[in-house]
Amino acid sequence: MSKSKIIHLDSLSLQDMMNEDSELIPLMTPEDEEIINKEEVPEILPILPLRNTVLFPGVVIPITAGRDKSIQLIKEANKGNKIIGVVAQKNEEVESPTGKDIHTTGVVAQILRVLKMPDGNTTVIIQGKKRFEIENIIQEEPYLKAVVKEAVEEREVDDKKEFRAILDAIKEQSLKVIEENPMLPSEASFAIKNIKSDSFLVNFISSNMDLSVAQKQVILEKDNLKERALLTLKNLNKELQKLQLKNDIQSKTRSDLDQQQREYYLNQQLKTIQDELGGVSNDQEIEEMRAKGKTKKWKKEVAETFEKEINRLKRMNPQMAEYGVQRNYLELMLDLPWGVYSEDKFDLKRGQKILDRDHFGLEKVKDRIIEHLAVLKLRGDMKSPIICLYGPPGVGKTSLGKSVAEALGRKYVRMSLGGLRDEAEIRGHRKTYIGAMPGRLIQNLKKAGTSNPVFVLDEIDKLSNSHQGDPSSAMLEVLDPEQNESFYDNYLEVGYDLSKVLFIATANNLGQIPWALRDRMELINVTGYTIEEKIEIAKKYLLPKQLKEHGLTTDHLKLGKAQIEKVVEGYTRESGVRGLEKQIAKVVRFAAKSIALEEEYNISLTNEDIEKILGAARLERDKYENNDVAGVVTGLAWTSVGGDILFIESILSKGKGNLSITGNLGKVMKESSTIAMKYIKANAEVFGIKPEILEKYDVHIHVPEGATPKDGPSAGITMLTSLVSVFTQRKVKNKLAMTGEITLRGKVLPVGGIKEKILAAKRANIKEIILCEENKKDIEEIKASYLKGMKFHYVTEMHQVIDVALTKQKVKNAKKLA
Repeated sequence: MSKSKIIHLDSLSLQDMMNEDSELIPLMTPEDEEIINKEEVPEILPILPLRNTVLFPGVVIPITAGRDKSIQLIKEANKGNKIIGVVAQKNEEVESPTGKDIHTTGVVAQILRVLKMPDGNTTVIIQGKKRFEIENIIQEEPYLKAVVKEAVEEREVDDKKEFRAILDAIKEQSLKVIEENPMLPSEASFAIKNIKSDSFLVNFISSNMDLSVAQKQVILEKDNLKERALLTLKNLNKELQKLQLKNDIQSKTRSDLDQQQREYYLNQQLKTIQDELGGVSNDQEIEEMRAKGKTKKWKKEVAETFEKEINRLKRMNPQMAEYGVQRNYLELMLDLPWGVYSEDKFDLKRGQKILDRDHFGLEKVKDRIIEHLAVLKLRGDMKSPIICLYGPPGVGKTSLGKSVAEALGRKYVRMSLGGLRDEAEIRGHRKTYIGAMPGRLIQNLKKAGTSNPVFVLDEIDKLSNSHQGDPSSAMLEVLDPEQNESFYDNYLEVGYDLSKVLFIATANNLGQIPWALRDRMELINVTGYTIEEKIEIAKKYLLPKQLKEHGLTTDHLKLGKAQIEKVVEGYTRESGVRGLEKQIAKVVRFAAKSIALEEEYNISLTNEDIEKILGAARLERDKYENNDVAGVVTGLAWTSVGGDILFIESILSKGKGNLSITGNLGKVMKESSTIAMKYIKANAEVFGIKPEILEKYDVHIHVPEGATPKDGPSAGITMLTSLVSVFTQRKVKNKLAMTGEITLRGKVLPVGGIKEKILAAKRANIKEIILCEENKKDIEEIKASYLKGMKFHYVTEMHQVIDVALTKQKVKNAKKLA
């Protein structure tokens, strides 16, 4: 064998490759194999690690050396005996492998040719000789060297006929693989037919099969030739089956190719062009979505649904309309905060300060929120309650949600339900519909970014029905702590946990909320404000807010308590402070206009200034009527804007004992007047009324402000007192008001809206109030400061009402009844 030299590719010609000195060995013959078997394996070998292939004995392969260590090893070996040890790496990513990074079984190789490539790499043509096993690594720099021993091959077989049949099967299967694989040249079949050596046949086919490095290494490590042949046949069969299946699929694809598939392939080509131009391919987006999905903290069933839907997206043609729908659905799943919770702040004192800072009064609500914080702090986790704040408008129900969110350290979400009449707004549409969207609950959670925000359901009493479903029924699942841990949205189609969301619903009228929905909520009554509270709210919150919004400071405008009280009493009639804020805004705008026009004005406004700005007072405090006229009694009423006083007037005229009622009264209120009249007729003597008078006079009951509708049973005792007063001409006690329902048995029943009614009485300068005994608990819940200067009479029977309400003194110019 003549001495070889390094040949540069640019100077290499076909003639050079084919001359006698080329030493390119043809397929190994039995004689060549016998020569190799007689050769001794060197005790110490330089080791060349291969990244992505395995060398088999007798096989000639080209390898490209790019690593400095490998190039140095090849140069030195090529100058010497040209014998090296070739071993496959365990991990091809390792750039500088050590002894632990390579397999222990390799092949002794002879360098046949070294070619210097234009790119600087070195290509080496080597031929495998014998297998060896590494005993010890003795050198790692500048390249690996190892002490090795020969791995003896067991070639003796028990059943030669069986072994021959295995080899024939290998040849037959390999010829079929060449036939099935269009990428392999047909000349390869001639090479296989001409192989005479049994071991070289197995090695040659194993080397050229489409197997991973690890699979080839397993075959190489088999010492027994028959076992190696069987393993090669097994892998060959698998490869043939895959090729046949692939060819069958391609054949069917070609025969079934229609316009849609043609478009698909064109789109694939377009996608490839876009990739080349720097665009983002659909496959890349899908893989990015899949990777993002792996980071999500969702349940097993949600993960399975996501995987199924993303695989469905991958199979779709991007030009199909359904592709966009499917993609939007998956993006929603990825954007939702599955298992993401903001950390609650358990500083109860801080929470109390925030609630007190933002809202004046509302003690019950604040206590409930602090209780919730306390339980969370002690327990660490709990199903959030469903709180419903009900009361008149403008008292701060909605804005309270923001303060609660800040106190808890949670995100704030508000959803207005006023006029909502489509169930799909709550539950969403099925994604098969055109323009389908998830419900507003899911949409808002996506915006919030957490699964435990403070969620304000505003105006829940304003939900309405239509042919598109009943939204209030859809809310039943949302507002049930036992059901909402797996809330089902039609678009999402998987359960979503709402149990950690703190829902706060607001309403003006509980009567308009369906009973089943009301039963799921914890009701907290947010009552109206007293004049004193309104003054404090205006001073601490409303005036600073309006000054800031109009670009002014306290140096430009000052309002004293007397002026604020003037605005409250003369220009607003409400339980809340929304109207008060509007009036204060007018006053602030007056100051802003004066500054802009450089006009002089009083920075500290007086009552006269208030009247100039707002006009004459239209709503002075409710005036108490004097008791000079019989039959005029002051009652207490509850309205949508809070409490109010009303007057019941009765008058007698000659007639036949008929009763007439006016004042735009409702059915219940008319029934109360009828009950009062009947009770008086049945107990005339008890009240000192002659029975014959009842038959000689007609009675007319009127409730002033006839344009305002009035209803309810709470005016019962007021009507009774008015009728007894007009029949007996006795004076009604001065500065007295009353409220209570009556029965035919003479009982007085409790009524609602006590706080609002008491506040109305105080505004009217009422000193004494008659109530049912059972309403005493409502009075005890009101702050003592609100009740200062007022006296309460608690009654259970109608005659007690008369004893308290009527004096023994006759009215001035008393009418003589006979």
